[in-house]
Amino acid sequence: MSEAENPPRRAPRWAWTAIVWGVVYALDQITKALAVAHLEPGAVQPFVGELLQFHLIRNPGAAFSFATGATWIFTILAAAVVVVVVRMARKLRSLPWALAFGFLLAGATGNLTDRLVREPGFARGHVVDFLQLPHWPIFNVADAGICVAAVFIAVLALRGVGLDGRRESRQQQESGAEGA
Repeated sequence: MSEAENPPRRAPRWAWTAIVWGVVYALDQITKALAVAHLEPGAVQPFVGELLQFHLIRNPGAAFSFATGATWIFTILAAAVVVVVVRMARKLRSLPWALAFGFLLAGATGNLTDRLVREPGFARGHVVDFLQLPHWPIFNVADAGICVAAVFIAVLALRGVGLDGRRESRQQQESGAEGA
């Protein structure tokens, strides 16, 4: 058979979501384990001068230590995000969306893992944060994955790229905005 009769198979888009998830999730969990094993809580340790420092904290809240008394709510929200992303990822036809979903899934599962297995207990665990940039809250690899996903999603939405990979024309976007 010729290549025209039997085109090479491409990996399904959800496979790219799974690959990105696996790499980023593993990196998140490994770096958190290293941070807990080698850093003193609250002590600042320069890594790249003052540009990037290690500063281990345990975060009971959401981003920027928001709502520290509602840890169980963030556990439920993260679990819901995981379910929605996994269900939607199976239908993706767009590589950029698959990558965005992989970063989002890794971030959500990375911090969800902390909430489920770390102290003070199941569904109330504190997230390990240890990376600090100047004038920025302390974060971790999972948080960075969520931010990367947010940028991907914003760019794709602004460019009118659907989950199926098709691009809406400027005219379709404007008529959709007028009808809303």
